[in-house]
Amino acid sequence: MISLYRPGDSILHRLPAGLALAGLALAALVLTVYPHDPVSIAVSLAAALLLYPVGGQSLRVALGELWRLRWILLVLAGTLVVFVSVEAAWISAGRVAALLLLAALLTMTTRMSDLLAVLHRLLRPLRRLGVDPDAVSLALGLTLTMVPVVGAFAQRVRDAERARGVRLGLRATVPLLVLTLRHADRVGDALAARGVG
Repeated sequence: MISLYRPGDSILHRLPAGLALAGLALAALVLTVYPHDPVSIAVSLAAALLLYPVGGQSLRVALGELWRLRWILLVLAGTLVVFVSVEAAWISAGRVAALLLLAALLTMTTRMSDLLAVLHRLLRPLRRLGVDPDAVSLALGLTLTMVPVVGAFAQRVRDAERARGVRLGLRATVPLLVLTLRHADRVGDALAARGVG
């Protein structure tokens, strides 16, 4: 769900990282706090989708993001349809979809290093409370970069299953966990060799 930066020269690419992050925070606040109806959710989703061409991305990319989110949205919507109402399901799932679409667009149009630099600046005043901005920024950066790495490991496990003509099902988590832990050990060794931690 975390997209990699895609170079470009769109308006959103040229936007300072702090402003882009503030825009996402404001959108999250409005989508969370503001009382919504089905029409306003449809407008929010349409606005999120229309921002993709503004950011130099096609609507196909936006629809691909929605396709990746399908299970989260289906589980959320299905649960709300059963226990609350169809309207509540549309409002909540639409809200989540719009917010995740905006977050994905932010990562496509803003370099992660720029976002982490903004986070570092925001955390600097908390140094007096014992928060180490360098450590928090490093931890967040490692976490964000691990998501696509673990996704690639999952693809390797699926490819190995197909090559052997087997379907491991839930047992596929074992090789995925082994690959992830080995990678974490290598990252830890690399950090220790550089005197970090």
